[in-house]
Amino acid sequence: MRSRALNGLLAAAVAAAGLFAASVPQAQATPPGSKDVTATLFQWRYDSVAKACTDQLGPAGYGYVEVSPATENIQGDQWWTSYQPVSYKLQNRLGNESSFAGMVSTCHAAGVKVVADAVINHMSAGSGTGTGGTVYSKYNYPGYYQDQDFHTCRTNITNYQDRSNVQNCELVGLADLDTGSDYVRSTIAGYLNHLLSLGVDGFRVDAAKHMAETDLAAIKSKLSNPNVYWAQEAIYGAGEAVQPGEYVNTGDVDAFQGAFDLKRIFSGQQLASLKTWGASWGAGYVSSDKARTFVDNWDTERNGSTLSYKDNATYTLANVYLLAWPYGSPNVYSGYEFSSNDAGPPNGGTVNACYSDGWKCQHAWPQISGMVGFRNAVAGTAVTNWWDNGNNAIAFGRGSKGFVAINHEGGALTQTFTTSLPAGTYCDVQHGGATYSVGSDGRFTATIGANDAVALYAGGPCGSTGGTTGGTTGGGTTDPAAGASFAVNASTVFGQNIYVVGDNATLGNWSTGSALLLSSASYPVWKLDVTMAAGTAFQYKYIRKDGSGNVTWESGANRTATVPASGKVVLNDTWRN
Repeated sequence: MRSRALNGLLAAAVAAAGLFAASVPQAQATPPGSKDVTATLFQWRYDSVAKACTDQLGPAGYGYVEVSPATENIQGDQWWTSYQPVSYKLQNRLGNESSFAGMVSTCHAAGVKVVADAVINHMSAGSGTGTGGTVYSKYNYPGYYQDQDFHTCRTNITNYQDRSNVQNCELVGLADLDTGSDYVRSTIAGYLNHLLSLGVDGFRVDAAKHMAETDLAAIKSKLSNPNVYWAQEAIYGAGEAVQPGEYVNTGDVDAFQGAFDLKRIFSGQQLASLKTWGASWGAGYVSSDKARTFVDNWDTERNGSTLSYKDNATYTLANVYLLAWPYGSPNVYSGYEFSSNDAGPPNGGTVNACYSDGWKCQHAWPQISGMVGFRNAVAGTAVTNWWDNGNNAIAFGRGSKGFVAINHEGGALTQTFTTSLPAGTYCDVQHGGATYSVGSDGRFTATIGANDAVALYAGGPCGSTGGTTGGTTGGGTTDPAAGASFAVNASTVFGQNIYVVGDNATLGNWSTGSALLLSSASYPVWKLDVTMAAGTAFQYKYIRKDGSGNVTWESGANRTATVPASGKVVLNDTWRN
């Protein structure tokens, strides 16, 4: 049996900290503050998260970063080992307590708050030695829990129409904590309070659906800040006994059904139907002030229920829409490439550089990060000036603050849009360097390439100079009868763009001022289709322009290609440093 003396000391310490609040806490509706976008840096080491807060998240305007679980867990390289805790010591491959605390402090200095992923429904599925040296066995975790602290149903969940089965039996063999026990609630609260003492600003509650809402409310009432931000994983399932809407009194809910619907629509149905996306869509949805929306996460990208980085420009455009639309509080997922669903993080979670070693860094893709500033700028405004072509091209405004147009058609779109923007010149945050003039009638005309977008907002930053003005943005001439299809894998920071320049008039005759802007819709691959006569032999190189107009040429000799007798030459290149 466990040491009741030790457990009594723990309970006394929790009580002394004033954690036994009498009333059930109220949910904090949406992340507090003016910046409601979260970036989830999945399986990033905490020192790498700290650097991202300083270099990327803070400057882009993200309000929150969500980090993977900090607890000691079972050993193994797989990502899911993080979700089998064996103690509440802060020690695993992502870092220790010192690095976690340092990350929180650094992110706060960058203006980014921290959400900790909290695994409190269960412990491990087996026995062994944890990442912090704890020797454990299932149902026996020294200093924390023993057999009596777990539900007596010791079989896997089999019936999602049975509430007791879902909330009292075991999720894929994981030891299911009896969260109805006051001792268990106090022990969990002690762990969460430790994180709060290190500066954590909120929690993502893993497997919330597998705990009764009353249990979660009781745990939350024991926190030093019972009104802390609280987002819960409660996946919708038609006809199931436990529904996401049950949890809105405790906190926000991750909007899984919204992500499922975004995949359905962006993958084969009409974007025009997104005109009403939100709580009115019914089953699986909660009110906007309680919904944490997303395009994908680590589970859904692996089981295929949502879009993922593998969907390229479709994925990018879904994130653009998510960030522009006022439903919920967006969560941008940032993970890594995988071929095996079990694959753990590259380099044990160390991110030496984005777009290397398999790290995808979706949070930093120019077309996604540019929309974070857009969202912050249009906060509190309603949707105005909706336009669609009845199919997969849509546009809408956010009051007088911003306007976005998304073209998910197979060819370029030229359209005059009516907005509520004041007259003036606006920079397109989808393609730094491109500007548009909005007339006194609120109208502007744009040519938008296939699978591309335009986003304007008052005060939006301009990227490199020498870009287009009121014309084509990144799409070029699409589906040419003959020509070249350029694609180059090149990383950039905000304000930088990639261009192609070459030895003929179409490619600017080596003039950097006449170079052609490539689209970043499939970032980090930049693309452009260009019409040239069949049989044309040409030389070309890629250049990078920054926000001050400075030009960096890629290294090496001029590249060469020839347009075939019919069709186009397909060029798949990598930027040469």
